[in-house]
Amino acid sequence: MSEKEVNQPKEVIEGLPPGRRGMAALALALGLMLAVLDATMINVGLPSIAESLNESASTVVWVVNAYSLTVAMTLLPMAAIGERIGFKRLFRYGLITFVLAALASALAPNLPALLVSRIFQGLGGSAIMCLFGALVRHIYPPSLIGRGIGLNALTVAVSSVMGPSIGSFILSVATWHWIFFFSVPMGLLTLLGVRYLPDVAPLKSRFDWQAAMLSMSTIGLFIIGIDYLMGATWHGIALIAIAGLIGVALVRRSNKQSAPLVPVDLFRIPAMRYALAASASTFAGQMATLVSLPFYLQITLERSQLSVGFLMAGWPAGAAVIALIAGRLSDRFSVALLCALGAGTMALGLLCVVLMPKSIADVWLFIAMLVSGVGFGFFQTPNNRVLIGSAPRHRAGALGGLQATTRVFSQTFGAAVVSLVFGLGLNSGPMLGLFVAIFFSTIALVVNIVRHRLVPNSKLG
Repeated sequence: MSEKEVNQPKEVIEGLPPGRRGMAALALALGLMLAVLDATMINVGLPSIAESLNESASTVVWVVNAYSLTVAMTLLPMAAIGERIGFKRLFRYGLITFVLAALASALAPNLPALLVSRIFQGLGGSAIMCLFGALVRHIYPPSLIGRGIGLNALTVAVSSVMGPSIGSFILSVATWHWIFFFSVPMGLLTLLGVRYLPDVAPLKSRFDWQAAMLSMSTIGLFIIGIDYLMGATWHGIALIAIAGLIGVALVRRSNKQSAPLVPVDLFRIPAMRYALAASASTFAGQMATLVSLPFYLQITLERSQLSVGFLMAGWPAGAAVIALIAGRLSDRFSVALLCALGAGTMALGLLCVVLMPKSIADVWLFIAMLVSGVGFGFFQTPNNRVLIGSAPRHRAGALGGLQATTRVFSQTFGAAVVSLVFGLGLNSGPMLGLFVAIFFSTIALVVNIVRHRLVPNSKLG
């Protein structure tokens, strides 16, 4: 028996030993925090970037779009690369790329240079983000996976609250360049913990470059097509149709492979199908809320900018409060029931926001947002446990890419639907947008009720 065979089984079957597990979990949390903080801080800095580079607001938005579109298009290919070169190696390469690109963004003299840097930063971010599910699966033993997911959910929620505040503070004492500089020392600190991540044997199969190009084309054309629907409807429809045709060809190609880049094999697992459907609905509802709510609070309820910021913080605060509790419960109780309770609570909180009169005190609106955030966090942690726990261990990398792609794709779709109802709803657009969020949350509730009936007696269903 080789040394590798002697050292690997305990790690593969039971997760990492306690000491190393803590350091690996910390490295993973720092990587997750780095990605979330970057996104939230950049949004705050867009007006300053536009003024400094003498660009319009609509053009500078591409500082965000270039990053997010790159991430969405490359998550599945990056996950497949990670399976073939090793998760730890890809995480390290992703961090290095992210840090160097952040440094290049900070030093960018004009918008084109900044956009190119953001594309490379998106490649680094994609390499990091596609691995979270896979690494959690290999860091924690089965009995602690729910707690690991809860810790990551808590990290996301806290980072979402901190990001805008940190970005605003940086802009109050320095230029927008320092928002990008902020990521450099944090990325270097995260690199120190990479050596504690699990050593997972890579797959011995060739990378399917053709499938990678088809996957990137499908997702990229679909997202751009959605963006075109309002301003150039027929162009948008054409792009979505082309994306659909390419997607069909991609699925047919993938069906013939044992470990395809697009993990169609995972869709054959019933618990996986329900978890992905519920996740897609919830993330679409989350993004519909985050897009609609500022307009609803400021225009419909006539709240000030300061009040809007306070009220919006209720969502991530609620998710942070419940994250670790939901993770522990998901290790003990039916995930379908927990997720149904979370989705229902999320819909109820949003309905309360819509039904409250304009004269209501801000504290009640905050409580309603807090309840919605609690529901979202209570849903996501157990549902992610299903996604991570029901995939075969050797397909954990593909699962991580699929999980992240589902999130990004669904958020884009939710934002696109809200954009459509804004255009159709005139003055009622913000309220209709919140009803869209309630609708998606209700779909998630129904999916989990059906899941509980059809996938019984299992914590993974």
